[in-house]
Amino acid sequence: MSRNRRPIIILIADDDAEDRMLVKDALDESRLTNQMQFVENGEELMDYLHNRNKYADKDKYPTPGLILLDLNMPKKDGREALKEIKSDEHLKVIPVVVLTTSKAEEDVLRTYNLGVSSFITKPVTFASLVDVMKTLSKYWFEIVELPKP
Repeated sequence: MSRNRRPIIILIADDDAEDRMLVKDALDESRLTNQMQFVENGEELMDYLHNRNKYADKDKYPTPGLILLDLNMPKKDGREALKEIKSDEHLKVIPVVVLTTSKAEEDVLRTYNLGVSSFITKPVTFASLVDVMKTLSKYWFEIVELPKP
């Protein structure tokens, strides 16, 4: 029933390999068929979005339709990357969902002020993560209209 007929790439920015695997498994478990790309820090995220360095191949690394962003990453944290994304004329239309362990009210407020689309605290159990990913998938890929990349 999806109104979005084109494939939407999900770009997942998280420095923790286990968390990346869990998010991928949870998305797979929720029967999401969208292509997923992964980066490990804010610098890689910006390189991907600007097709620089190892992400120069635009066909291999297309513009994502949704970014899942961890806040606490090395080199450039998610807050800094979010600020850059939302201040860039071409990138600011990409929905960014913070998916982090942080529950700090300051992080919630700051990221919304920077233009984040949603703030989700990572669930503790895998079953809960699957539930969150199912809901997230249904909302972003079946209910809302996303801008074309």
